Amino acid sequence: MNNIPSTTRHLLIVNILAFIATWVFQRSGIDLTALCGLHFFMASDFHVYQFLTYMFLHGSFTHILFNMFALWMFGSIIERVWGPKKFLFYYIICGFGAGIVQELVQFADYTMQGLAAYQYVSVNGVQITTENYINLWTTIGASGAVYGILLAFGMLFPNERMFIIPIPIPIKAKWLIIGYFVIELVSAMSGPGDGIAHMAHLGGMIFGFLLIRYWRKHPGQNQAYGQDFFNHMKQTFNNRQQTKQRQWVDDPEPQRETDEEYNARMHKKQEEIDAILDKIRKSGYDSLSKEEKKKLFDQSRPS
Repeated sequence: MNNIPSTTRHLLIVNILAFIATWVFQRSGIDLTALCGLHFFMASDFHVYQFLTYMFLHGSFTHILFNMFALWMFGSIIERVWGPKKFLFYYIICGFGAGIVQELVQFADYTMQGLAAYQYVSVNGVQITTENYINLWTTIGASGAVYGILLAFGMLFPNERMFIIPIPIPIKAKWLIIGYFVIELVSAMSGPGDGIAHMAHLGGMIFGFLLIRYWRKHPGQNQAYGQDFFNHMKQTFNNRQQTKQRQWVDDPEPQRETDEEYNARMHKKQEEIDAILDKIRKSGYDSLSKEEKKKLFDQSRPS
C-alpha cells in the first residue's frame, strides 16, 4: 500500500471501508444504499449529497473488486502524472458526471413510461405506488469515475500496448478505450435488464473527455487546475468566516427604542396618515401622490 500514490490509496481505503460498513449496518437493519445511494431526483428519498456518496458504495464483492482493481492499476499511473489534487478533482467530476447522466436517463424513462399519470404500477405482478416505485431507482458504485480514469489513461498513453485476457495479442490503449465505449453504448441501447448503469459509465467517460479537452486548450491551467479548485474552495470558506467575524464586531446590537421615542414616532406617523385620509375625503384617492399612496398601503399591511 505504501507504493500506491496517496489519493489512490485513500480512495481504495474509503471504498473498502464503505463496503464493510454497508454489510455491518445491513445486519443491524440499516440500509446505507437507501440512504446514500443516488436516487432518481423526483423520488422522495433523493438528496443532493447522494451525488457524492453513491460512488463509494458497491452492491457485491465482484462489483467492488473490479472497480478497485482498475482504480489501483490505472489510477496510480494517472495520479503520478497529474498529482494528487488534480487527480482527485478529475475523479470526483467523472463521478458527478456519471450521476448526472444517469439521472437524465431515468428522467427520460420516467417520461416515456408516463408514470406521472399513474398512482400505482405493477412490479412482478405486485401493485405498488408510483412514489415507492421510483424510490427503487437507485445507483451505486465507483464505475463512472473508474471509466473516466480508463478514458484518461487512453488519452494520455494512446499507444501503450496492453494485454487483456482473453485477447491473445497486445492492444493499444486508445483502441481498448474505444472498444469499452462501444460495448457500453451497445449495452445501454439494447435495453434495461442486466442491472448495470451503462449510461452512467458513458457519462463518466464523457465528462472525463470534456475535462481533459478543456485542460489541453488551457495549458496554463493544466497542471494546477485541481489545486486551484481546492484553494478557491478553501479561500471562499475563509472569506465567509472572516465576513461573519467582521459583522459580529462591526455591527453591534442596535440600541432599543425608549417608550417616549416610540410614542413620538407613532404619533407622527398617525398624523401623516390622518392628513392623507383628510385629503382623500376632500379630493379623492386619485389626488394622492405616489409617496402618499405608498404610506397608506404600508399602514394597511398587517404587522
